[in-house]
Amino acid sequence: MLKQIEGSRAVAEAVALCRPEVICAYPISPQTHIVEGLGELVKGGALAPCEFINVESEFAAMSVAIGSSAAGARSYTATASQGLLYMAEAVYNASGLGLPIVMTVANRAIGAPINIWNDHSDSMSQRDCGWLQLFAESNQEAVDLHIQAFRLGEELSMPVMVCMDGFILTHAVERIDIPAQADVDAFLPPYEPRQVLDPAEPVSIGAMVGPEAFMEVRYLAHAKQTLALERIPVIAREFEDRFGRASGGLVRPYRCEGAETIVVALGSVLGTLKDTIDELRDAGVKIGVLGIQSFRPFPLAAVRAALQGAERVVVLEKSFCVGLGGVLSTDVRVALSGLQLHGYTVVAGLGGRAITRASLAKMLAEAVADQLQPLTFLDLDWRIVERQLERERTMRRSGPVAENLLRDVGAVASKVS
Repeated sequence: MLKQIEGSRAVAEAVALCRPEVICAYPISPQTHIVEGLGELVKGGALAPCEFINVESEFAAMSVAIGSSAAGARSYTATASQGLLYMAEAVYNASGLGLPIVMTVANRAIGAPINIWNDHSDSMSQRDCGWLQLFAESNQEAVDLHIQAFRLGEELSMPVMVCMDGFILTHAVERIDIPAQADVDAFLPPYEPRQVLDPAEPVSIGAMVGPEAFMEVRYLAHAKQTLALERIPVIAREFEDRFGRASGGLVRPYRCEGAETIVVALGSVLGTLKDTIDELRDAGVKIGVLGIQSFRPFPLAAVRAALQGAERVVVLEKSFCVGLGGVLSTDVRVALSGLQLHGYTVVAGLGGRAITRASLAKMLAEAVADQLQPLTFLDLDWRIVERQLERERTMRRSGPVAENLLRDVGAVASKVS
Protein backbone atom coordinates (compact mmCIF):
# COMPACT_ATOMS: atom_id res chain seq x y z
CA MET A 1 0.00 0.00 0.00
CA LEU A 2 1.41 3.38 -1.04
CA LYS A 3 1.33 5.99 1.71
CA GLN A 4 2.54 9.56 2.09
CA ILE A 5 4.18 9.03 5.45
CA GLU A 6 7.06 10.08 7.70
CA GLY A 7 10.05 7.76 7.60
CA SER A 8 9.87 7.02 11.32
CA ARG A 9 6.20 6.13 11.15
CA ALA A 10 6.83 3.93 8.11
CA VAL A 11 9.52 2.05 10.04
CA ALA A 12 7.14 1.66 12.99
CA GLU A 13 4.53 0.13 10.69
CA ALA A 14 7.13 -2.16 9.09
CA VAL A 15 8.32 -3.37 12.50
CA ALA A 16 4.70 -3.98 13.54
CA LEU A 17 4.18 -6.09 10.40
CA CYS A 18 7.01 -8.33 11.68
CA ARG A 19 4.88 -9.12 14.75
CA PRO A 20 7.33 -8.33 17.58
CA GLU A 21 6.27 -9.63 20.97
CA VAL A 22 8.33 -7.22 23.10
CA ILE A 23 9.25 -3.63 22.28
CA CYS A 24 11.60 -1.79 24.66
CA ALA A 25 11.34 1.98 24.40
CA TYR A 26 13.41 4.88 25.63
CA PRO A 27 13.18 8.20 23.75
CA ILE A 28 16.18 9.93 22.23
CA SER A 29 16.13 12.12 19.13
CA PRO A 30 15.91 11.36 16.29
CA GLN A 31 14.44 7.87 16.83
CA THR A 32 11.64 8.88 19.22
CA HIS A 33 8.88 8.94 16.58
CA ILE A 34 9.55 5.27 15.79
CA VAL A 35 8.85 3.97 19.28
CA GLU A 36 6.03 6.50 19.70
CA GLY A 37 4.41 5.07 16.58
CA LEU A 38 4.82 1.53 17.84
CA GLY A 39 3.40 2.54 21.23
CA GLU A 40 0.27 3.87 19.52
CA LEU A 41 -0.13 0.65 17.54
CA VAL A 42 0.18 -1.46 20.70
CA LYS A 43 -2.16 0.76 22.72
CA GLY A 44 -4.75 0.77 19.95
CA GLY A 45 -4.69 -3.00 19.62
CA ALA A 46 -3.35 -3.02 16.04
CA LEU A 47 -0.21 -4.79 17.26
CA ALA A 48 -1.13 -7.67 19.54
CA PRO A 49 -0.03 -9.66 21.35
CA CYS A 50 2.89 -7.38 22.13
CA GLU A 51 4.27 -5.95 25.36
CA PHE A 52 5.45 -2.34 25.05
CA ILE A 53 7.88 -1.65 27.89
CA ASN A 54 8.87 1.88 28.85
CA VAL A 55 12.28 1.68 30.50
CA GLU A 56 14.39 4.17 32.45
CA SER A 57 17.42 4.27 30.13
CA GLU A 58 18.95 2.97 26.92
CA PHE A 59 20.99 0.48 28.93
CA ALA A 60 17.73 -0.84 30.37
CA ALA A 61 16.18 -0.99 26.90
CA MET A 62 18.85 -3.34 25.62
CA SER A 63 18.93 -5.29 28.88
CA VAL A 64 15.18 -5.91 28.69
CA ALA A 65 15.50 -6.87 25.03
CA ILE A 66 18.18 -9.39 25.99
CA GLY A 67 15.93 -10.90 28.63
CA SER A 68 12.87 -11.09 26.39
CA SER A 69 14.83 -12.52 23.45
CA ALA A 70 16.45 -15.14 25.70
CA ALA A 71 12.97 -16.09 26.88
CA GLY A 72 11.89 -16.71 23.29
CA ALA A 73 10.13 -13.46 22.32
CA ARG A 74 10.73 -11.60 19.07
CA SER A 75 12.27 -8.39 20.41
CA TYR A 76 12.88 -4.88 19.07
CA THR A 77 14.24 -1.55 20.23
CA ALA A 78 15.63 1.69 18.78
CA THR A 79 18.23 4.26 19.77
CA ALA A 80 20.72 6.86 18.55
CA SER A 81 23.97 8.61 19.42
CA GLN A 82 24.73 8.78 23.15
CA GLY A 83 21.89 6.31 23.71
CA LEU A 84 23.81 3.69 21.76
CA LEU A 85 26.94 4.44 23.77
CA TYR A 86 25.01 4.17 27.04
CA MET A 87 23.83 0.68 26.11
CA ALA A 88 27.24 -0.39 24.72
CA GLU A 89 27.92 -3.01 27.40
CA ALA A 90 24.56 -4.64 26.77
CA VAL A 91 25.03 -4.32 22.99
CA TYR A 92 28.12 -6.52 23.26
CA ASN A 93 26.25 -8.91 25.55
CA ALA A 94 23.43 -9.32 23.02
CA SER A 95 25.79 -10.38 20.25
CA GLY A 96 27.92 -12.49 22.58
CA LEU A 97 24.79 -14.38 23.61
CA GLY A 98 23.69 -14.78 19.99
CA LEU A 99 20.26 -13.18 20.44
CA PRO A 100 18.38 -12.06 17.29
CA ILE A 101 17.30 -8.62 18.52
CA VAL A 102 16.55 -6.04 15.83
CA MET A 103 17.40 -2.43 16.63
CA THR A 104 16.97 0.73 14.60
CA VAL A 105 19.84 3.20 14.93
CA ALA A 106 18.71 6.65 13.78
CA ASN A 107 22.23 7.81 13.04
CA ARG A 108 23.28 10.94 14.89
CA ALA A 109 26.55 12.62 15.86
CA ILE A 110 28.20 11.89 19.20
CA GLY A 111 29.14 14.78 21.53
CA ALA A 112 30.88 16.68 22.94
CA PRO A 113 30.03 19.25 21.74
CA ILE A 114 26.39 18.23 21.85
CA ASN A 115 24.90 17.81 18.39
CA ILE A 116 21.58 16.19 17.51
CA TRP A 117 22.08 16.10 13.74
CA ASN A 118 23.16 13.31 11.46
CA ASP A 119 26.40 11.58 10.83
CA HIS A 120 27.49 7.95 11.25
CA SER A 121 29.66 8.28 14.36
CA ASP A 122 27.31 6.32 16.61
CA SER A 123 26.92 3.04 14.74
CA MET A 124 30.54 3.18 13.55
CA SER A 125 31.62 3.28 17.20
CA GLN A 126 30.06 -0.17 17.58
CA ARG A 127 31.45 -1.67 14.38
CA ASP A 128 33.34 -4.39 16.28
CA CYS A 129 30.55 -5.35 18.69
CA GLY A 130 29.37 -8.38 16.70
CA TRP A 131 26.04 -7.00 15.43
CA LEU A 132 25.15 -7.03 11.76
CA GLN A 133 24.87 -3.46 10.46
CA LEU A 134 22.68 -2.71 7.46
CA PHE A 135 22.52 0.87 6.10
CA ALA A 136 19.44 2.30 4.38
CA GLU A 137 19.77 4.70 1.47
CA SER A 138 16.10 5.72 1.52
CA ASN A 139 13.02 5.40 3.69
CA GLN A 140 11.69 2.70 1.38
CA GLU A 141 14.86 0.75 1.95
CA ALA A 142 14.64 1.35 5.70
CA VAL A 143 11.18 -0.26 5.66
CA ASP A 144 12.42 -3.19 3.58
CA LEU A 145 15.60 -3.73 5.60
CA HIS A 146 13.72 -4.08 8.88
CA ILE A 147 11.66 -6.93 7.45
CA GLN A 148 14.81 -8.59 6.13
CA ALA A 149 16.62 -7.95 9.42
CA PHE A 150 14.20 -10.06 11.47
CA ARG A 151 14.51 -12.90 8.95
CA LEU A 152 18.32 -12.68 8.85
CA GLY A 153 18.81 -12.32 12.60
CA GLU A 154 16.54 -15.24 13.42
CA GLU A 155 18.09 -17.54 10.82
CA LEU A 156 21.58 -16.93 12.19
CA SER A 157 20.65 -16.21 15.82
CA MET A 158 22.48 -12.89 15.92
CA PRO A 159 21.39 -9.27 16.43
CA VAL A 160 20.93 -6.76 13.61
CA MET A 161 21.16 -2.96 13.52
CA VAL A 162 19.25 -1.21 10.76
CA CYS A 163 20.91 2.19 10.39
CA MET A 164 19.01 5.12 8.89
CA ASP A 165 20.13 8.73 8.79
CA GLY A 166 18.59 10.79 11.56
CA PHE A 167 16.23 13.59 10.47
CA ILE A 168 17.28 13.22 6.81
CA LEU A 169 15.28 9.99 6.66
CA THR A 170 13.52 9.65 10.02
CA HIS A 171 11.64 12.93 9.72
CA ALA A 172 11.19 13.09 5.94
CA VAL A 173 7.64 12.64 4.64
CA GLU A 174 7.45 10.87 1.31
CA ARG A 175 5.59 8.19 -0.62
CA ILE A 176 6.47 4.73 0.69
CA ASP A 177 5.12 1.30 -0.18
CA ILE A 178 4.08 -0.38 3.08
CA PRO A 179 3.84 -4.14 2.47
CA ALA A 180 0.71 -6.18 3.16
CA GLN A 181 0.63 -8.24 6.33
CA ALA A 182 0.07 -11.45 4.34
CA ASP A 183 3.22 -10.87 2.29
CA VAL A 184 5.32 -10.17 5.38
CA ASP A 185 3.93 -13.28 7.08
CA ALA A 186 4.84 -15.36 4.03
CA PHE A 187 8.37 -13.93 3.98
CA LEU A 188 9.01 -13.93 7.73
CA PRO A 189 7.99 -17.18 9.44
CA PRO A 190 6.88 -17.30 13.10
CA TYR A 191 9.81 -16.94 15.47
CA GLU A 192 11.40 -20.24 16.45
CA PRO A 193 14.38 -19.45 18.70
CA ARG A 194 17.56 -21.40 18.12
CA GLN A 195 18.20 -21.00 21.84
CA VAL A 196 15.69 -20.27 24.56
CA LEU A 197 15.45 -20.37 28.35
CA ASP A 198 13.22 -23.28 29.32
CA PRO A 199 12.30 -24.07 32.96
CA ALA A 200 12.01 -27.73 31.97
CA GLU A 201 15.64 -27.73 30.84
CA PRO A 202 17.39 -25.07 32.95
CA VAL A 203 20.67 -23.65 31.68
CA SER A 204 22.85 -20.64 32.51
CA ILE A 205 23.63 -17.98 29.92
CA GLY A 206 26.38 -15.39 30.03
CA ALA A 207 28.78 -17.70 31.87
CA MET A 208 32.34 -16.71 32.69
CA VAL A 209 34.70 -17.91 29.95
CA GLY A 210 38.42 -17.99 30.64
CA PRO A 211 41.45 -18.08 28.34
CA GLU A 212 40.82 -21.72 27.51
CA ALA A 213 37.78 -20.92 25.32
CA PHE A 214 37.37 -17.13 24.91
CA MET A 215 39.26 -16.97 21.62
CA GLU A 216 37.11 -19.74 20.22
CA VAL A 217 33.96 -17.90 21.25
CA ARG A 218 35.12 -14.78 19.44
CA TYR A 219 36.10 -16.78 16.37
CA LEU A 220 32.63 -18.30 16.20
CA ALA A 221 31.17 -14.77 16.25
CA HIS A 222 33.37 -14.03 13.24
CA ALA A 223 32.26 -17.26 11.56
CA LYS A 224 28.62 -16.18 11.94
CA GLN A 225 29.39 -12.83 10.33
CA THR A 226 31.03 -14.69 7.45
CA LEU A 227 27.92 -16.85 7.09
CA ALA A 228 25.84 -13.68 6.98
CA LEU A 229 27.76 -12.63 3.85
CA GLU A 230 26.14 -15.62 2.13
CA ARG A 231 22.65 -15.17 3.57
CA ILE A 232 22.21 -11.41 3.08
CA PRO A 233 22.12 -11.51 -0.75
CA VAL A 234 19.97 -14.66 -0.73
CA ILE A 235 17.39 -13.05 1.56
CA ALA A 236 17.52 -9.85 -0.53
CA ARG A 237 16.73 -11.86 -3.68
CA GLU A 238 13.85 -13.62 -1.94
CA PHE A 239 12.57 -10.25 -0.79
CA GLU A 240 12.68 -8.94 -4.37
CA ASP A 241 10.80 -12.01 -5.63
CA ARG A 242 8.10 -11.56 -2.99
CA PHE A 243 7.73 -7.76 -2.96
CA GLY A 244 8.80 -6.83 -6.49
CA ARG A 245 11.66 -4.44 -5.72
CA ALA A 246 15.39 -4.77 -5.16
CA SER A 247 16.34 -3.72 -1.65
CA GLY A 248 19.21 -4.58 0.64
CA GLY A 249 22.00 -6.95 -0.31
CA LEU A 250 25.70 -6.38 0.19
CA VAL A 251 26.56 -3.60 -2.28
CA ARG A 252 24.78 -1.78 -5.08
CA PRO A 253 26.75 -0.31 -8.00
CA TYR A 254 25.37 2.66 -9.93
CA ARG A 255 26.76 3.57 -13.35
CA CYS A 256 30.02 1.76 -12.57
CA GLU A 257 30.31 0.17 -16.04
CA GLY A 258 33.47 1.56 -17.61
CA ALA A 259 33.95 4.02 -14.75
CA GLU A 260 37.50 5.22 -14.19
CA THR A 261 36.51 6.85 -10.88
CA ILE A 262 34.15 5.22 -8.37
CA VAL A 263 32.79 6.87 -5.22
CA VAL A 264 32.03 4.61 -2.26
CA ALA A 265 29.52 5.65 0.39
CA LEU A 266 26.65 4.45 2.55
CA GLY A 267 23.37 5.91 3.76
CA SER A 268 21.17 8.68 2.39
CA VAL A 269 24.04 10.62 0.78
CA LEU A 270 23.94 8.04 -2.00
CA GLY A 271 20.91 9.82 -3.45
CA THR A 272 22.77 13.12 -3.77
CA LEU A 273 25.80 11.30 -5.12
CA LYS A 274 23.76 9.59 -7.83
CA ASP A 275 22.33 12.93 -8.98
CA THR A 276 25.86 14.37 -9.10
CA ILE A 277 27.23 11.34 -10.95
CA ASP A 278 24.41 11.66 -13.52
CA GLU A 279 25.45 15.26 -14.23
CA LEU A 280 29.12 14.32 -14.53
CA ARG A 281 28.31 11.35 -16.78
CA ASP A 282 26.30 13.63 -19.04
CA ALA A 283 29.40 15.84 -19.23
CA GLY A 284 31.49 12.86 -20.36
CA VAL A 285 33.18 11.98 -17.06
CA LYS A 286 33.56 8.23 -16.57
CA ILE A 287 32.42 7.99 -12.97
CA GLY A 288 30.14 5.80 -10.87
CA VAL A 289 29.11 5.17 -7.28
CA LEU A 290 29.14 2.04 -5.14
CA GLY A 291 26.63 1.97 -2.29
CA ILE A 292 27.44 -0.20 0.72
CA GLN A 293 24.30 -1.77 2.19
CA SER A 294 26.08 -4.19 4.54
CA PHE A 295 28.73 -2.50 6.66
CA ARG A 296 28.98 -5.46 9.03
CA PRO A 297 29.78 -7.99 7.82
CA PHE A 298 31.91 -6.00 5.42
CA PRO A 299 31.70 -7.50 1.90
CA LEU A 300 35.39 -7.49 1.00
CA ALA A 301 35.04 -9.69 -2.09
CA ALA A 302 32.04 -7.80 -3.48
CA VAL A 303 33.74 -4.42 -2.95
CA ARG A 304 36.94 -5.62 -4.58
CA ALA A 305 35.06 -7.01 -7.57
CA ALA A 306 33.15 -3.76 -8.04
CA LEU A 307 36.21 -1.49 -7.76
CA GLN A 308 39.09 -3.42 -9.31
CA GLY A 309 38.53 -2.03 -12.81
CA ALA A 310 38.69 1.61 -11.70
CA GLU A 311 41.72 3.89 -11.75
CA ARG A 312 40.76 5.74 -8.57
CA VAL A 313 38.41 5.32 -5.63
CA VAL A 314 36.93 8.12 -3.52
CA VAL A 315 35.45 7.04 -0.18
CA LEU A 316 32.91 9.55 1.10
CA GLU A 317 32.71 9.30 4.90
CA LYS A 318 30.08 10.61 7.33
CA SER A 319 32.27 9.56 10.25
CA PHE A 320 35.84 10.24 11.27
CA CYS A 321 38.54 8.25 13.02
CA VAL A 322 40.37 10.99 14.92
CA GLY A 323 44.12 10.64 14.48
CA LEU A 324 43.84 8.43 11.40
CA GLY A 325 41.16 9.44 8.90
CA GLY A 326 38.25 7.51 7.51
CA VAL A 327 36.44 4.54 9.05
CA LEU A 328 34.82 3.12 5.94
CA SER A 329 38.02 3.90 4.00
CA THR A 330 40.01 1.53 6.18
CA ASP A 331 37.77 -1.38 5.21
CA VAL A 332 37.83 -0.39 1.55
CA ARG A 333 41.63 -0.33 1.61
CA VAL A 334 41.64 -3.91 2.93
CA ALA A 335 39.34 -4.94 0.09
CA LEU A 336 41.67 -3.32 -2.46
CA SER A 337 44.92 -4.66 -0.98
CA GLY A 338 47.48 -5.20 -3.75
CA LEU A 339 45.61 -3.21 -6.41
CA GLN A 340 47.39 -0.21 -7.86
CA LEU A 341 44.96 2.70 -7.94
CA HIS A 342 44.58 6.16 -6.50
CA GLY A 343 42.62 6.23 -3.25
CA TYR A 344 41.07 9.27 -1.55
CA THR A 345 39.15 9.72 1.70
CA VAL A 346 36.65 12.57 1.91
CA VAL A 347 35.07 13.33 5.29
CA ALA A 348 31.75 15.12 4.86
CA GLY A 349 28.51 15.95 6.59
CA LEU A 350 29.72 15.65 10.18
CA GLY A 351 27.15 16.90 12.67
CA GLY A 352 24.55 17.30 9.95
CA ARG A 353 26.44 19.70 7.67
CA ALA A 354 24.76 19.77 4.26
CA ILE A 355 26.44 17.82 1.47
CA THR A 356 25.54 19.67 -1.72
CA ARG A 357 25.82 18.62 -5.34
CA ALA A 358 27.93 21.70 -6.03
CA SER A 359 30.48 20.74 -3.37
CA LEU A 360 30.50 17.12 -4.50
CA ALA A 361 30.98 18.09 -8.15
CA LYS A 362 33.93 20.37 -7.30
CA MET A 363 35.54 17.72 -5.11
CA LEU A 364 35.05 14.97 -7.70
CA ALA A 365 36.54 17.14 -10.44
CA GLU A 366 39.68 17.44 -8.32
CA ALA A 367 39.66 13.69 -7.70
CA VAL A 368 39.31 12.87 -11.41
CA ALA A 369 42.32 15.13 -12.06
CA ASP A 370 44.21 13.43 -9.19
CA GLN A 371 44.55 16.81 -7.48
CA LEU A 372 42.66 15.83 -4.33
CA GLN A 373 44.46 15.44 -1.02
CA PRO A 374 44.52 11.84 0.28
CA LEU A 375 42.44 13.02 3.27
CA THR A 376 40.01 15.84 2.49
CA PHE A 377 37.36 17.54 4.66
CA LEU A 378 34.52 18.69 2.44
CA ASP A 379 33.56 22.35 3.01
CA LEU A 380 35.73 22.68 6.13
CA ASP A 381 35.94 26.33 7.21
CA TRP A 382 39.69 26.76 7.44
CA ARG A 383 39.33 30.38 8.61
CA ILE A 384 37.91 29.48 12.00
CA VAL A 385 40.20 26.45 12.29
CA GLU A 386 43.26 28.65 11.83
CA ARG A 387 41.90 31.18 14.33
CA GLN A 388 41.60 28.48 16.98
CA LEU A 389 45.03 26.99 16.23
CA GLU A 390 46.60 30.44 16.53
CA ARG A 391 44.70 31.04 19.78
CA GLU A 392 46.10 27.81 21.23
CA ARG A 393 49.63 28.67 20.08
CA THR A 394 49.60 32.06 21.76
CA MET A 395 47.36 31.67 24.81
CA ARG A 396 47.83 29.19 27.65
CA ARG A 397 44.20 29.57 28.70
CA SER A 398 42.73 29.51 25.23
CA GLY A 399 39.27 28.44 26.38
CA PRO A 400 36.86 25.72 25.26
CA VAL A 401 37.12 24.94 21.54
CA ALA A 402 33.42 24.67 20.71
CA GLU A 403 32.49 27.98 22.32
CA ASN A 404 35.43 29.72 20.66
CA LEU A 405 34.43 28.42 17.24
CA LEU A 406 30.84 29.55 17.68
CA ARG A 407 32.07 33.07 18.45
CA ASP A 408 34.42 32.93 15.47
CA VAL A 409 31.62 31.81 13.16
CA GLY A 410 29.65 34.88 14.22
CA ALA A 411 32.64 37.17 13.71
CA VAL A 412 33.40 35.75 10.27
CA ALA A 413 29.74 36.00 9.23
CA SER A 414 29.64 39.67 10.31
CA LYS A 415 32.70 40.48 8.18
CA VAL A 416 31.22 38.69 5.17
CA SER A 417 27.89 40.53 5.51
